[in-house]
Amino acid sequence: MAGMGRIVAGVAGVALCGLMLGCGGGGQGTTVPSGPTITGVMVTPNAPTAIIGTTLQLSASVSGTGSYNTAVSWSVAGPSNWTGSVGSISSSGIYETPYPAPASVTVTATAAGDATKMGTATVTLQPPATAAGPALTVDAGNQTHAINPYIYGMNAYQFVNSVDGPANAAVIRWGGDNTSRYNYQLGVSNDAADYYFENEPNSYGVGPTGQFNDLVTSNNSIGAVTLGTVPVLGWVAKDSTSCSFPTSTYPDQQQADTTRGCGNGIYPEGVEGCTNSNGCNVTGNDPTVTSIKKGPAWAGTWVASLVQAFGTAANGGVAIYDLDNEPDWWDATHRDVHPLPFTYDELTNNDIATALAIKTADPTAEVSGPVISFWWSFFYSKEDVESGWSAGGPCYEPWSNPVDREAHGGIPLVEYYLQQFAAYAAANKTPRLLDYLDLHTYFGAVYNGSGVGLAPAGDTAEQQARLNSTRVFWDPTYTDPNYPQPNYITDPNYTSSCSPPLQAPQVIPLMQTWVANNYPGTKTAISEYNWGGQEHINGALAQADILGIFGQYGLDLATLWGPPDASQVPGLVAFEIYRNYDGASSKFGDMALASTSANQSLLSVYGALRTSDNAVTVVVINKTYGDLTSTLSLANLASNGPAKVFLYSNAKLDGIVAQPDVTVTPPATGSTTSTLSTTFPAQSITLLVVPKA
Repeated sequence: MAGMGRIVAGVAGVALCGLMLGCGGGGQGTTVPSGPTITGVMVTPNAPTAIIGTTLQLSASVSGTGSYNTAVSWSVAGPSNWTGSVGSISSSGIYETPYPAPASVTVTATAAGDATKMGTATVTLQPPATAAGPALTVDAGNQTHAINPYIYGMNAYQFVNSVDGPANAAVIRWGGDNTSRYNYQLGVSNDAADYYFENEPNSYGVGPTGQFNDLVTSNNSIGAVTLGTVPVLGWVAKDSTSCSFPTSTYPDQQQADTTRGCGNGIYPEGVEGCTNSNGCNVTGNDPTVTSIKKGPAWAGTWVASLVQAFGTAANGGVAIYDLDNEPDWWDATHRDVHPLPFTYDELTNNDIATALAIKTADPTAEVSGPVISFWWSFFYSKEDVESGWSAGGPCYEPWSNPVDREAHGGIPLVEYYLQQFAAYAAANKTPRLLDYLDLHTYFGAVYNGSGVGLAPAGDTAEQQARLNSTRVFWDPTYTDPNYPQPNYITDPNYTSSCSPPLQAPQVIPLMQTWVANNYPGTKTAISEYNWGGQEHINGALAQADILGIFGQYGLDLATLWGPPDASQVPGLVAFEIYRNYDGASSKFGDMALASTSANQSLLSVYGALRTSDNAVTVVVINKTYGDLTSTLSLANLASNGPAKVFLYSNAKLDGIVAQPDVTVTPPATGSTTSTLSTTFPAQSITLLVVPKA
């Protein structure tokens, strides 16, 4: 066998010489050149320490011979008994720490040219040292406004009574894409683009049978007000079995539900003349295959039936009705029945007519609209947006060709909407038809190309982005690349540049300004929002911060989309801090107090007077990864004893924990300000209850 091996090698050598010039004669002692070889990978620094909440730059050097590949791929792993996040590492070796964190992680660089060669570094993870936090102030003598309990609301999506009950949600909404075509007479709806445009029985999936009436009954049982959604789209489902794009009629669709033979209404590239790599919409379908046409009167007859079943809103019936759901996306989500983008006239006229039908059936009910979610649709109709995208050269932006807005006096869409409701009531001497200006605000940060809303907590960089983006609701210095200025040609800051400057959304003050200028007395509502991370302490902090902002800035109603379920206790506890912090339904105050933090990005503070017992309640949120010691100044307050303290942190994710009382130092001679000093743990929510003398 050895001889045979030598012969094979010799043959190979001869063959090689025959193919290459300059091999030399004789063939004896010829050496075949070896290729490039990787001999090792070294990671530096080799044993670094990273402070939780920061980044660490690592480098890798690949050694070898010849012209070898010096690239590496990075990975990170935790201890064998660690089940939490280990953080993340970029392709350039930047390590983002996790929270909570193990004592250490192992970072590995693997040679791209030889996966058997790798180098490692053990990174020790340490929390920041306890530090002095910013000064906090709550002025018990400056009551700014009443806090509407309706801000502590949730959508009924995946409603679980045992979960929502302890949070004492004040209002529960029934909404979402498939409520746009809900047929209350049959208890059926259409899932639209969310799921193959299929009609479904009781498709909302709440209560014992899934029907809206079951949700109302359930809400009443826990003392929650119901916010319903009535169709304005113009179509409702006709049965529980049809779909808009059956594969028998439209074969070879991009995706299909094979159990029902229903497609997603998109042809892939190469089918039916489609030349778009993302696919092409199936057009020309018959909307009556799944749906029947219904106008504003439909909502009136439904409300009348609900009054018969539950009484009027004033007597325990359905309290509030949303005017459909996200009309800015009807031409996409419900394109099988509404393929054209909405216009100024369609939205305002149909909403006014539907609101009138609701109020006729139940004059004590409230109405909320226009329930739009797209930043650009706050200022333009969807027809304008589509026109800009398709024919608005050279920029092809939503503001580039606003033909609909121009036809309506150049007035921004939301302001026009409010003006029309006000004008109708004045001209017809009717009571108010619109009670809430209602928007959806999925305005959480975008991190690594994806929104943080409805997403897991992620590494500490994503967590920080999530917490920072709650500023979108109030902060005049906060901007986001997704929200440039509306850039209408008569705006004082209009620019012909295709990249207009960013605008601070300041969502709540913006809504309140629109109301004050166009239909005073209208309340403000955000009936869908979500900042994600509800399985994690980070999501709890974001949610608690948002609820504090809603109270401090005077929003009137809010309902979280995708409320926490039994596996997302932190998101639930964020509500409990305000609605049930001691398990005995004790609540945060109902009268907002002027509250300030010297650095809101480190410690947020929200104060309120609880008028039932005159206690001052204060929520402090530590957004950092280290403990912070701060002094809270309680202006115009003389305490009647120590402050009760309740804490929620990663140390006990399954509930709020009562802490030892904290001494309140009375005002010095000549002062009216009491003080207390305490340490606020990393990534925590602290509730202080201070009795007034």
